[in-house]
Amino acid sequence: MPYVCRGCAPSRSDYNTNQWGPMFREAFRDQPSTAPEAASIRTILDALRRIVRDLRLSSREAERDAGISGAQLFVLQALAGGRAASLGELAERTHTDQSSVSVVVRRLADRKLVARKASQQDARRVELSLTLAGQRMLARCPEPMQARLLAAIQRLAAPELAALTRGLGALVREMGLEASSPEMFLEEPATPPGKRSNRVPTDDDR
Repeated sequence: MPYVCRGCAPSRSDYNTNQWGPMFREAFRDQPSTAPEAASIRTILDALRRIVRDLRLSSREAERDAGISGAQLFVLQALAGGRAASLGELAERTHTDQSSVSVVVRRLADRKLVARKASQQDARRVELSLTLAGQRMLARCPEPMQARLLAAIQRLAAPELAALTRGLGALVREMGLEASSPEMFLEEPATPPGKRSNRVPTDDDR
C-alpha cells in the first residue's frame, strides 16, 4: 500500500483509490441532493464556517495584542468573573473538561498571569486567581469569541438548546469523533515529553 500523508491534501490520483474510505466517497457522491436537503446542508456548513472563522480571528487578535491564545484569554476572563476557583470549578465555568483546561492554566501560570496557592480552608485544594499582570493583560484584550459563543448558547430557548444538542451529537457520531479529546478551541494540546508534535505547519505559522 502506498504511503499516505494524513496531514496533507490529497493528490488528484488519490481520489480514485479506496484509501479515503466510505465517508469521503459519500460526501462527494454523484447523485444530487434534493433542493431542501442541499439548502439545509449549505445553511449548516455556512453557520459552522462563520463560527470557526470568528473563533480563529478572535484568537489571532489575542495573539497579536497580548501574545496569548484565544483559549488562554477565555480562561483569564473566566477567572476574572468571580472568586478564586479550583481547577474543577474553572472547568465548570468554561464548560470544559479538567484535563483540557489544566493545559491552559499551566501555560498561563508559567507566564505569571495566573497564581496557584493552597486554600486557607482546605490545604489539599489549590485555588487559581489572576495575578496583577493577568488583570492588566485582560484589560487590554478584546472580548474573546468563546465568551460570546457561550453567552449565545446560554440565551437559546430550551427547545432550541435541546435540538442543537441532539444535532451536534449526531454530527459528531456520524463523523466518528466520539472518542476524540475535546480540547479548548484553537489551543495546541500538550505534547508529552520526548514526543514531537505531528501538526503540519500552516501559512499562519510562518
